[in-house]
Amino acid sequence: MNPYDANGTANSPINRLIEAFHRLPGIGPKSAQRLAYHVLRAPEAEAVDLADALVEVKRSVVFCVSCQNLTDTNPCRICSDSGRNQTVICVVEEPLDVQAIERTGGFRGRYHVLHGVISPSDGIGPENLKIAELLARIRDSETEVSEVIVATNPNLEGEATSMYLARLLQPLGLSVTRLARGLPAGADLEYADDVTLGRALEFRQKV
Repeated sequence: MNPYDANGTANSPINRLIEAFHRLPGIGPKSAQRLAYHVLRAPEAEAVDLADALVEVKRSVVFCVSCQNLTDTNPCRICSDSGRNQTVICVVEEPLDVQAIERTGGFRGRYHVLHGVISPSDGIGPENLKIAELLARIRDSETEVSEVIVATNPNLEGEATSMYLARLLQPLGLSVTRLARGLPAGADLEYADDVTLGRALEFRQKV
């Protein structure tokens, strides 16, 4: 019997919907059931809007030909902005990282999205990321790229990806930089983990 099926009907529409939600990352069986029953209880127009939005996003959203970010215009709006600094590229793991950096208002260069990090345990190697596209972009750029900022997450996979990129990019004569790491604003030293505190000491600044 299907574990989600309250009535023992393995291929019922409700089971298909539950299983579809369950395949989404971070959605467990109970959450999948709640989402499915919410859709059932919602007005039909709301369910149709959800279905239309899913179909539309699959049809209209593509990889930007330049930065590999997800976009409904090609090139994306950031790559098309002539006011951005074309000599600096910030490399991030995922499209959501672009949004996070843009919210700071402190970066006016361009981006490159890898769509993941090197993770041998998950079977993800450099060939599975948008690294070849990054190298081709730098090589073929009409404006010489002077700096690549590697903004991968400060964990094991992010560090491995950062080091791999540095080995590829430094021979090209580029300045390869990494985001500084340290204590977040308002944090107490006693609650900081060893790695974060060590990085804060390593990248200390003059007062």
